[in-house]
Amino acid sequence: MTVSKDAKVETLTKNKDLASAQRVLQIEADAILQMRQSLNGDFIKALDLISAAKGRVIISGMGKSGHIGKKIAATMASTGTPAQFVHPGEASHGDLGMITVNDVVLCLSNSGGTKELADIIAYTRRFNIPLIAIVGKADSTLGRRSDVALILPDAPEACSIGLAPTTSTTLTLALGDALAVALLDRKGFSADQFQVYHPGGKLGDSLIKVSDLMHEGDAIPIIDEQASMEDALLVMTTKGFGCVGVTEDGGNLSGIITDGDIRRHMGPNLLTKTAKEVMTSSPQTIRPRSLAGEALAQMNTTGFNGITCLFVATDRKPVGILSVHDCLRNGVM
Repeated sequence: MTVSKDAKVETLTKNKDLASAQRVLQIEADAILQMRQSLNGDFIKALDLISAAKGRVIISGMGKSGHIGKKIAATMASTGTPAQFVHPGEASHGDLGMITVNDVVLCLSNSGGTKELADIIAYTRRFNIPLIAIVGKADSTLGRRSDVALILPDAPEACSIGLAPTTSTTLTLALGDALAVALLDRKGFSADQFQVYHPGGKLGDSLIKVSDLMHEGDAIPIIDEQASMEDALLVMTTKGFGCVGVTEDGGNLSGIITDGDIRRHMGPNLLTKTAKEVMTSSPQTIRPRSLAGEALAQMNTTGFNGITCLFVATDRKPVGILSVHDCLRNGVM
């Protein structure tokens, strides 16, 4: 079979494109690993300054650094570190008033000589506001005048002409993520707190807690171990969950009766048995503060066909019940 000239050209072009993309990713990946090895005590000092600030982290940068700065500010704000982006050009025309003595400023500039940052730098020095730099050159204006300078590794830009900010902006973004997550870990920021800042969309749905969806109080299908199966069937039918929890003396959950248990014990003497004689012991439970997604996963992976309900318990005492339908109705997947 003869391959046409056009097909050969197309194949060569695709190979060249893939090689170009792979080269970019390799250069940037190598630079991030280099930065990982170069982290030192200055990173800890930067964390200390941010942690000690009573106000916000004010982030500023010009051009591509500004775009990266907005993302870092958004990441910090959503993970428990109040942050705000201030454009350096607007800062020189009144927005310096957004920066208070309780704040800490994080300036981004690969060259360290960005003229538009001069007024912000001077403002922090005048009012003794802590200044952290993410910068490519330690001996630059920004590097010298900052309280803490986080120096990016001397790595080539990934573009073929070596000029467009590519590697440097990737490094800045990665270092900003490292700061945000390290601060999150310092504070012990929890999934519950994260949900407060992310109530909307799929992310908010995935952070719904079991306690937000579970049925409580009289809605819980519960009987005592010594109750008759006649009573158990009545509770199962009335409550509508297709199961009933069984409690021992003291109120601890000791078992569960499901449709499957009833089928296994089906016979002329079923109604003469006690709940304890029919129940499955040690049923699976989940805690109220667990994520609803965890409960759904637990239901889906239990047994061959999964289960449709979970009792919610605290110290073995049932406090609620959650069904698979509750999860699906509320967008938990």
